[in-house]
Amino acid sequence: MAEKKLPRRTARENAYLAAFSLTFHPAPEQADEALAALAESGDAPLDAFGCKLLADMAAHRDEIDALIAAHLKGWTMERVPRASLTALRIALAELLYGEEQKPGVAINEAVELAKKYGAETDYQFVNGLLGTVARERGQAAPETGPSC
Repeated sequence: MAEKKLPRRTARENAYLAAFSLTFHPAPEQADEALAALAESGDAPLDAFGCKLLADMAAHRDEIDALIAAHLKGWTMERVPRASLTALRIALAELLYGEEQKPGVAINEAVELAKKYGAETDYQFVNGLLGTVARERGQAAPETGPSC
């Protein structure tokens, strides 16, 4: 799967597409089949970076989902649209376990994916939740402006 190095944006988007397709295949053997079919199609090739995002997301799924759930206000995980949930999971895998530690990039890319694949205002939700997590972890500068 991880043959050619792709631009980071493409690698993230392809990992997102793979992760999104996995949301329709809850059993591990179905997930493996879905990834194999995606790889064979050549539509969204995965490089080492994309594979690592998927591996980190899968290995830490419970922790990532618990973090998302802890930041939902008046929502449940079941209500979060798949497109947004997938963008959050991919971004949090990169924020928490990625080697590059560029939270602004991970957040921006997740927002762009939510704009492209989600509903009209999903990107605001994705941006807000990821920004909050990054600030709590000391990974992003606090917003400037008056504190009320």
